[in-house]
Amino acid sequence: MAYIKRASEETIARVSKMFPVLLLTGPRQVGKTTLLQKLAEEQKNEGVERKYVTLDDPDVRFLAKRDPALFLQRYSPPVLIDEIQYATELLPYIKMSVDQSKKKGDFWITGSQVFRLMKNVSESLAGRVGIVNLLGLSDAEIYQEPSEPFQTDATHLMGRLSVRSRKDLNEIYNRIFKGSMPELYADKNMDLETYYRSYVDTYLQRDIRDLAQVADQMQFYNFMTVVAAHTSTPVVYEELAGATGISAPTAKKWLSILVSSHIIALVQPYHNNALKRAVKMPLLHFLDTGLAAYLLKWGTPEALEKGAMSGAFFESYVFSEIYKSYLNAGKEPPVFYYRDKDKKEIDLLIYQNGVLSPIEITKSASPGKTAIKNFKVLDPITHEENFRGLESLKVEIGTGSVVCMANDLLPVDSKNWYVPAWLI
Repeated sequence: MAYIKRASEETIARVSKMFPVLLLTGPRQVGKTTLLQKLAEEQKNEGVERKYVTLDDPDVRFLAKRDPALFLQRYSPPVLIDEIQYATELLPYIKMSVDQSKKKGDFWITGSQVFRLMKNVSESLAGRVGIVNLLGLSDAEIYQEPSEPFQTDATHLMGRLSVRSRKDLNEIYNRIFKGSMPELYADKNMDLETYYRSYVDTYLQRDIRDLAQVADQMQFYNFMTVVAAHTSTPVVYEELAGATGISAPTAKKWLSILVSSHIIALVQPYHNNALKRAVKMPLLHFLDTGLAAYLLKWGTPEALEKGAMSGAFFESYVFSEIYKSYLNAGKEPPVFYYRDKDKKEIDLLIYQNGVLSPIEITKSASPGKTAIKNFKVLDPITHEENFRGLESLKVEIGTGSVVCMANDLLPVDSKNWYVPAWLI
């Protein structure tokens, strides 16, 4: 299968030079091992021979768990250790090794069961590990175009026009329906339904099976399906619980598992002292629209585009592209959303350097100025009288975007722009 160049390659190389341990985490089958093996191969040109070992191998795993010190003698650094969550007993010994050698980039480790792994890593390798999160392919990676964190200002958007290819509605929904898994793009003969069925089976059997709070895999599968049906909506635990036949506390636990394993993202609501009526529910987005389409039994891109969830899938697709653009650059995505008790909503807010930039997401090709009407709810955050004695909390409102199916980048007014979905 052909290797697809990843946008995070430079980020990984940079982090590896900063820390003795690099942890690459993300969902199953997004290409973590392939990416690190490719970078390890390139290191050979610099005279670095990095060993590779996977803890998927039962014999290797047994050695790692029974005698971690002997394991690290056999697989001495520089080394790439795959699926580290299967033998977290190694982590204290990795700490001792890097404290002794003090070499950057000695250990590259991968892990997909983040909910099990991160606590052990933070306890054992604090200050010694650089963490990079890898999700499925972004549009920039699929079409091999330049990637950088998404910004709403006009100069940034103008610059993207020359490096992004235009796509029509059918192309975008083909992409939404297919999803982001690298194998689906590297192997043209791969059948989508067969692939996602296998993916879900593996996730349930290997990642979910051992968790005490998930006693029934089929019930968890049904919960995943219900969550997929609620993509791009605020989280109401009682609603998710009622649709699955579980309690609200169980729904909260299970949703946290989906967050920790990067199946979904929860976008926190934006709060400010001047916005008195904002709600506190997070917003849910399924990060791989192809997986969500499989769970909900959408059979074709055309059916999805014409169906009742067309807009919700479009919104989650746009969100995930913006979200990945930050992760691939090694940055924490500075994303929020706004909803108030009057049900006025702003789909996405990017907050950076004291500037809050509103983004509306709509499938329409000609949204009109009504698309930005809710941006006005942010006006109180610019009023001086709301921040007397708290000037440091005052926020500036930046350029707004309406991400839509417009054919070109066009101004809505002096402060806001229609942004074609292919430009994000």
